[in-house]
Amino acid sequence: MKTNPMLYPELYKSLESVRWNMEKDIPWDRFDASRLSDEQAMTVKMNAITEWAALPATEMFLRDNAHDSDFSAFMSIWFFEEQKHALVLMEYLRRFQPEFAPTEEELHAVRFPFDPAPPLETLMLHFCGEVRLNHWYRCASEWHTEPVIKFIYETIARDEARHGGAYLRYMKKALAQCGDVARAAFAKIGVLMASSRRTDKPLHPTNLHVNRALFPRDTVQSRLPDPEWLERWLDKQIRFNDDWEKKVVERVLHNLSLLFERTFATVQELNRYRKTIAARLSPSDAAEQPALA
Repeated sequence: MKTNPMLYPELYKSLESVRWNMEKDIPWDRFDASRLSDEQAMTVKMNAITEWAALPATEMFLRDNAHDSDFSAFMSIWFFEEQKHALVLMEYLRRFQPEFAPTEEELHAVRFPFDPAPPLETLMLHFCGEVRLNHWYRCASEWHTEPVIKFIYETIARDEARHGGAYLRYMKKALAQCGDVARAAFAKIGVLMASSRRTDKPLHPTNLHVNRALFPRDTVQSRLPDPEWLERWLDKQIRFNDDWEKKVVERVLHNLSLLFERTFATVQELNRYRKTIAARLSPSDAAEQPALA
């Protein structure tokens, strides 16, 4: 069977070319203490801890993708950059509001095992998560008034967008190798993650249950010092409203339209496509996701 070329070497070069330096590229000297409140500093702390959850996510990815060395190698980039997001937020607090810096214990609390999950569905889930996080951070940058943290959120938002693009490349590779099995997995999760209006719960991987044995403390958010902070941050603080949510849904649908080479203007159209693909799969196909080469 012909295999597609590895994506990791090209992704390494492209992401390396735009990588920012925490010491040289963040304008630390522009800090304005009068424009940072304790309330805002606390949200920075919570986001720093949330970003630290890239650690258990990487452990999950490596375990569930042991068959795929190309994608596993890409995790070296993704993990490095996501941990740098946690680090730059922590560095901001260390420099300017050290009393809000997370402790090692608070960081370690979000490192817990995730149950095994189908790798194709997990890939799509995290693609959607990057799209959503890009918009959350852009909205957060607009809410903040202190110049340095505004710049930091803009910077890491661009990283999240690039990560989403990398995941999309691996989704295209999966389509070439797995066909309708991949289409079914991506469409299923796409419908879930674009149906935000059906739930009050923020749809992001860090807010989903991932370990039955630890339920209900089996989401990243549930293990933060303030488990309720995410909803408050989105609804009451940065005010991630329907206009912002619409942008997320449109971006997910746009990318799936490109991926599947057909147009999805609404979640309902994507769901109809999902049902069509599911009907084409045999029971054995639906139950098994083949390994990617």
